[in-house]
Amino acid sequence: MRKRNESVTLEHERFAPSAPAAASSPSESPQLDKGFSLRPSLRPPGSARPAGDSGMKRPLGRRHGMWFRLRKLVIWLLGVYIAIPFIVKLCPGIQAKLIFLNFVRAPYFIDLTRPQDQGLNHTCNYYLQPEDGVIIGVWHTVPAGLWKDAQGKDQPWYEDALGSSSPVILYLHGNGGTRGGEHRVELYKVLSSLGYHVVTFDYRGWGDSIGSPSESGLTYDALHVFDWIKARSGDNPVYIWGHSLGTGVATNLVRRLCERETPPDALILESPFTNIREEARSHPFSVIYRYFPGFDWFFLDPITSSGIKFANDENMKHISCSLLILHAEDDPVVPFHLGKKLYNIAAPSRSFRDHKVQFIPFHTDLGYRHKYIYKSPELPRILREFLGKIGHEHHRH
Repeated sequence: MRKRNESVTLEHERFAPSAPAAASSPSESPQLDKGFSLRPSLRPPGSARPAGDSGMKRPLGRRHGMWFRLRKLVIWLLGVYIAIPFIVKLCPGIQAKLIFLNFVRAPYFIDLTRPQDQGLNHTCNYYLQPEDGVIIGVWHTVPAGLWKDAQGKDQPWYEDALGSSSPVILYLHGNGGTRGGEHRVELYKVLSSLGYHVVTFDYRGWGDSIGSPSESGLTYDALHVFDWIKARSGDNPVYIWGHSLGTGVATNLVRRLCERETPPDALILESPFTNIREEARSHPFSVIYRYFPGFDWFFLDPITSSGIKFANDENMKHISCSLLILHAEDDPVVPFHLGKKLYNIAAPSRSFRDHKVQFIPFHTDLGYRHKYIYKSPELPRILREFLGKIGHEHHRH
């Protein structure tokens, strides 16, 4: 028993603090065995924070800062979303700019005085003046059959060429860009290869044309060019082709021509809408506001108050010439149903009673969308069948 007690005593002494350390003065730090360490909560002042502690708090702080910035961003975007309708209402000119998009000059860095740079080696550039203070840039592409004769020729030769036996197409482009836009140039080439003169121009305020755009101004520019063509083309058929916003200019023009009893030989509308209000409501840019309270009052009424209507549906009741409508089912800009609706308005109209009205849809699988119908291998046949019959009737009369 004694030996056992001695062993317990020795064990206790081995782990107990030594007598001198226990008796040391209070000013001295207590001596700890090497096997012990201070707890973080008892860390002396000035000592370094353990790495593990800062590693836990840093992600929490970073996460809190991220959520704070995200919340600020959401509040800012919500404020902008609510402010835009009021800005548009107070400044209706903004809507006019968005409809015309004449400030978007694409493609950039091209010289509109040199159509040959765009592969149009049988095209002449010149300028017309519809009225004081307005100058419009015009391109005239002759039929591909006159390509060799056109080399090196000047404007008078091109004007005289309009009197040849070939029909003429006056092309009215849509909003944005210029007469040198890629899809437009490709269409000129297709039409030229089919034997048509193609005359196109930039409305006032577009490209290198001078003036401020308005619906009445665009219509007057088109009327001036049409009269300029008729003064030089003799008895050759003249067709009017409008694309997108240009369909609004085209129907305005043709309505005026019919009212003065000088209608064109045919009207071709590519990707047309019914009127600008329905188009604005259906446009992809309006999706985020379509169900906004007071959408019409905020966004559509300012368009009307700016004098912009482009009422194709109303114009149909006053047009008396053959009509061809081309529309792709996958058009994301002017929905297909608007083109179909316009056809359904025109077909039974009394004004078209003695004229051919045709609607040609292009299936979604073809991928022609808003501006690539020119790629269709069926387009030459469609135009030959539609315009060919009209041309024969024209010569009979």
